[in-house]
Amino acid sequence: MHESAPLITNDAIVFGLLMTILMVIFKTSSSTKTVFVKFYKYVPALLLCYFIPSIFNSMGIIDGEQSNLYFVASRYLLPASLALLTLSVDMKEIKKLGFKAIIMFLAGTVGIIIGGPLAILLTSIIAPDVVGGVGPDAVWRGMTTIAGSWIGGGANQAAMYEMFKPSNDLYSTSIAVDVIVANIWMAFLLFGAARSAKVDKFFNADASAIEHVKERVEAYRAGIAKIPNLTDVITVLTVGFIAAAIGHAVAGMVAPFIETNYPFLNDYSLNSTFFWIVITATIVGLILSFTKAKELEGVGASRMGSVMIYILVATIGMKMNVLAIFDNPGFFLVGGLWMVIHVTVLLVVAKVIKAPFFFVAVGSQANVGGAASAPVVAAAFHPSLAPVGVLLAVMGYTLGTAGAYFCGLLMQMVAP
Repeated sequence: MHESAPLITNDAIVFGLLMTILMVIFKTSSSTKTVFVKFYKYVPALLLCYFIPSIFNSMGIIDGEQSNLYFVASRYLLPASLALLTLSVDMKEIKKLGFKAIIMFLAGTVGIIIGGPLAILLTSIIAPDVVGGVGPDAVWRGMTTIAGSWIGGGANQAAMYEMFKPSNDLYSTSIAVDVIVANIWMAFLLFGAARSAKVDKFFNADASAIEHVKERVEAYRAGIAKIPNLTDVITVLTVGFIAAAIGHAVAGMVAPFIETNYPFLNDYSLNSTFFWIVITATIVGLILSFTKAKELEGVGASRMGSVMIYILVATIGMKMNVLAIFDNPGFFLVGGLWMVIHVTVLLVVAKVIKAPFFFVAVGSQANVGGAASAPVVAAAFHPSLAPVGVLLAVMGYTLGTAGAYFCGLLMQMVAP
């Protein structure tokens, strides 16, 4: 949160600014001018869509915390986009991606569970005061909320807050560490997505199954492509937002029912409305992929879904304040060390099982970013791969509370 009021507080103006940023990025990234071609050879457009709004937030021009745009994008546009991106998916091909995706996801989970206590242990040797504190101000308590977020998502984070009860000051610092460290890592993943072929070569990984899915989708699109008329565009948007509406309707019934009747399932975040919105919208998209609705891909269903994803990315970036690192650098050092351990475990396992970088990126983001950003990272490789991100993020939600609780106990054991 900025100490003074941001320069722009009107969400309509902020949204106009975000759309302008997206337009400039896409115009320049598709330009044939040498300067832009060279620039975008090294800097992915998607990374800028996320990073430039964070600069506006850090400078106090806008305030992502005060704005409702992320809420609207994550609750309305994300479920609609997931349905539209899933419409054209070939589930038989997705299944052929095999077990490596699940292994990399679980490796990411293990990396976070052991990374927290290891980061505390290593920091306590160098600077014990950074990870000290007693009672509600004990640093390890705040870090349990990061574990909840990094294995599952916001609901799991809230569950850890209730279980371990860190002080409010510690909790707000933990959220800053969570958002900034996770988003910096996401930036690396988006950067790597543009160079996945080189990374796969290093891992000696066989990415042919992923390439095969991409080719099948592109061939299918080419076969049914036509110039959309107004009716086509309205139909595509209607399908997307009906899927979002069904998601909200199901979530509105299922989440409270579970919370009331099966409270033990709350530990697995199955009482989270956001969880059910995302799952339901994705399932609607998967069901439609077996019907004539699949042909909506020919008039640009996934393209419209991608527009919604890019708007979501801009609103995620808008919540990041890179200057917060300077408020409590020691805490960020612990968070950074934790992330390095998570990444190291992922890379070692990827090297051993020869997993493509796609599985490393999506396996990590399904843990660290959850359902809001795992499909974004997956779609950075190809829009048709977004459902893989969602399906793995679902696993993150179900493991999040139990995994984070275990991580919290380990952190308590090693804390000075």
